[in-house]
Amino acid sequence: MMKPVIYLLFLISFAFSSDLDNGIAIYNARAKGAVGTEAKSQNIDQAIRHFERIMKIDAQEEEAAVYLLKCYYYKGTYVLTDEEDRKAEYNKGKALAEKMVAKYPNSAALRYWYLTCLGKWSEVYGILTAAKEGVADLMKDHSEKIIELDSNYENGGGYFMLGAVHYKSPYIPFILSWPDNDDAIIWLEKAVNTGRASPVQKNYLARALYKDGREDEAMKLVQSVIATPPGSESLVEERFEIKEAKLLLEDFE
Repeated sequence: MMKPVIYLLFLISFAFSSDLDNGIAIYNARAKGAVGTEAKSQNIDQAIRHFERIMKIDAQEEEAAVYLLKCYYYKGTYVLTDEEDRKAEYNKGKALAEKMVAKYPNSAALRYWYLTCLGKWSEVYGILTAAKEGVADLMKDHSEKIIELDSNYENGGGYFMLGAVHYKSPYIPFILSWPDNDDAIIWLEKAVNTGRASPVQKNYLARALYKDGREDEAMKLVQSVIATPPGSESLVEERFEIKEAKLLLEDFE
């Protein structure tokens, strides 16, 4: 009597597993039709619809949430140009991530993509709003937790986030006294030396080195970013970082 029920449950599980795989395939094709660093919305919107639907299934919720955060970040950063639209997209990411991190506190992936959305949220809302929200301290705490959970995730993503927040956060006596460029260099170097050094990691390390007066090292890093063709897996993202590296090289020279 139980066999039909078991078979039905297997079919349901397989259907949602296939749907998750389909969503991932669509996400992986997010750069299709992109012009330079401007991506088209069709594929990423389709991926978002997939993951928003799969989020309703408990067994798939955590993984779908990670990809949904990736989608919100990508759309807000590389598809949308209107500031209010970008704010709305990062707000979606921020709200979803806060909920999911509370539910799955041991997920390094959820914490990492929370910080990517939170960092961009801070950029579009500005320093004062970010300060009121305590964003710098949040990013520091979550970065340290990512390192504790999985220091290799996203090629040293926890190290990168911790270095980036040390570099970008303003030193404010008695309020925000821990940001330090020397610490930024330490953590960013750890990121660059963990797994595959990504263009964004190299660009951030170059900025911190230049700020420290190590101009030659900074220039070599951005030159290496410029000289490396963008990979197909992160085509638009790496095109963007190559563009950033060229601007940095102009500033450094």
